[in-house]
Amino acid sequence: MTATLYGLGVGPGDPELLTLKAHRILTASPVVAYPAPDTGQSFARAIVSGFLAPEQIEVPIVVPMRVQRFPAAEVYDQAASTIAGHLDANRDVAVLCEGDPFFYGSFMYLFERLSQSYPCEIIPGVSSIMASAAALKRPLAARNDVLAVLPGPLSNEELEARLKTADALAIMKIGRHFNRIRVLLERLGLAACAGYCERVTLGEERIMPLSEVSDETAPYFSMILIYKGAEDWIRALPAGRPTDAE
Repeated sequence: MTATLYGLGVGPGDPELLTLKAHRILTASPVVAYPAPDTGQSFARAIVSGFLAPEQIEVPIVVPMRVQRFPAAEVYDQAASTIAGHLDANRDVAVLCEGDPFFYGSFMYLFERLSQSYPCEIIPGVSSIMASAAALKRPLAARNDVLAVLPGPLSNEELEARLKTADALAIMKIGRHFNRIRVLLERLGLAACAGYCERVTLGEERIMPLSEVSDETAPYFSMILIYKGAEDWIRALPAGRPTDAE
């Protein structure tokens, strides 16, 4: 009998947002793999650390977190080879994925390398977009609104073109691009209907209108949600909430 490869969505950070199915598969899998930076701990592993058992084999997939290009294909080739060895030995492998495996998730690169040779199952997880809308307490979109998801590293020209065509938008991966994006939104008159969400569901979560953010940069785990559709009741943004650290 051939072992199964699982792409396991573990949600945006709060361990209680792990689904029952993900928890069952996580605790039953003899091998647990996860992306890890070359410095510091793995965020995906940290989310589920309280559910891991000492006897489980852990496979960190070390991916450098830096602006400069690195041989990503080699990283995933090596990880796929290691995981294949466990699958060949009839050991199920659960690959942890922040948020959802198929929504900007690195698991897709393992999936394309292994799914043709081994049984593979995808366990969806709570995405950061859904968690951010819940924390902001403002629906993402309504009725026939068009929702667009934009990566922050896009150029100003491409961001502007897409910002003009959608009714609701989520801008992800803003990090070091934050100030450039904020200036663009202010120029387009969208700052007033934009909410800022940082480290959603974690203890240091920050949720506030974009206009209240004084920082020049933002962490990687941050997002801007914009609504400019037809529902007026959806426009109101709550005032910024202090974090536990403030």
